[in-house]
Amino acid sequence: MPIYEDCIIFLLAKAFQKAHGTAKSRWKEYGLTPEQQLVLATVVEMEGSSAGEIGQALRLDSATLSGILERMADKGFIEKRQDENDRRVVRIFANPQMRDKLPKMLEERDDVNEEVLAPLTHEERVLFKRMLREIS
Repeated sequence: MPIYEDCIIFLLAKAFQKAHGTAKSRWKEYGLTPEQQLVLATVVEMEGSSAGEIGQALRLDSATLSGILERMADKGFIEKRQDENDRRVVRIFANPQMRDKLPKMLEERDDVNEEVLAPLTHEERVLFKRMLREIS
C-alpha cells in the first residue's frame, strides 16, 4: 500500500473532495456553495441572530463567516440589519424566497448524505459520524 494511503490527512481530504463535490453540484442551481447552504439553514433556524451567534453555532471563525455572509448578502440571499437596541450588533435574516426554498435544499442535503455514505452500513454511518464529531 502506498504510504499516502495510510495518512489521515490524505484520507480526510479525499473524503471531503467527494462529499463537497457532490454537494456543490446539488446547490449550484440555487447559486449557493455547500458552506453557504449550511449558513442559510442556520440563519433560518436562528432568524435574527448576530453573526457571532451563527458563527458559534457552526463553529466558524469570524473571518470565514464574515466572508460567507458578505457574499450571501451581495447576492440578496440574506439581509443584515442593525439591532434596534444596540447599533454595534448586526442581525442576520434570510431572504423570504431563500427561506421558502430551504425545505427542498434540506431534502437534497439528506440525499447528498445518503449518496456519500452509501458504501457504509447503518452501524458504520453512526460510528463514522461519532468519530468525525470527536475529531472536530
